[in-house]
Amino acid sequence: MFRLFAQLFVGLAVAQPADAQTRTPSHCIAIADAAPEMVWRAGWGDPLPAETVRLSYIGHSTYYIETHGGLSVATDYTGMLGMADVVPDVVTMNHAHSSHWTSEPDPRIPNVLQGWDWTGEPADHHLDLGEMLVRNVPTDIRRPGGAVEAAGNSIFVFEVAGLCIGHLGHLHHEPTPEQYAALGRLDVVMVPVDGGMTLDLPTMIRVVKRLRSSIVLPMHWFGAGTLSAFLSGMEDEFVIELREETSLEVSLASLPSRPTVIVLMPRPLQ
Repeated sequence: MFRLFAQLFVGLAVAQPADAQTRTPSHCIAIADAAPEMVWRAGWGDPLPAETVRLSYIGHSTYYIETHGGLSVATDYTGMLGMADVVPDVVTMNHAHSSHWTSEPDPRIPNVLQGWDWTGEPADHHLDLGEMLVRNVPTDIRRPGGAVEAAGNSIFVFEVAGLCIGHLGHLHHEPTPEQYAALGRLDVVMVPVDGGMTLDLPTMIRVVKRLRSSIVLPMHWFGAGTLSAFLSGMEDEFVIELREETSLEVSLASLPSRPTVIVLMPRPLQ
């Protein structure tokens, strides 16, 4: 597995949303059965089949999410997505570090969601865009010297096409039972696997195994070492797929039959 990873590691006009879209209810809380078949693969910007979502790994903690109806989201947005002139419908941000947010987001972006509130109160987002619902679950972050900033991070959840997709942001502690309950059943989860700046790897692996998502997408990895350590800790219960692609397409019916970690190669939008 690690030989294959080494090989991959070396090789390292957005559509407007439709006026009216009906969101297929997700099973974040009420789990429904699905018929798993396969996970589709394609590049960003291409048309999507109905009830299908595309996730493209831009780099660091930024994923670009696209829907069949033309909605788009950039996670942990820093102001740059690549050379393409892309204006997402939604950007989410967290402020544990400056590489996860920007004080000057593109003014054309209609929905800029901060994962924290400057007042110190927990951020509270419940953005219903018709085809997609975006909500957040606040968590705490560490500060230098051991201080804790309450609700300084948000786990953002995207409910679309019957799927429940989560982005853990800059997670610094294992979620509480109440936070796990608020998250619900995540079909797809984007997970920071740096092993120190966020959660230590044993705790992060425990969190991911408890979530038991069908698809786990690693992010916030800075080289083969930490990523390989994460994969080693997951391979006893999860299938490991190392891909050359930067994007994948997924639908409720195409979720894998066994929980799977899919490593995508980071690439800015061209």
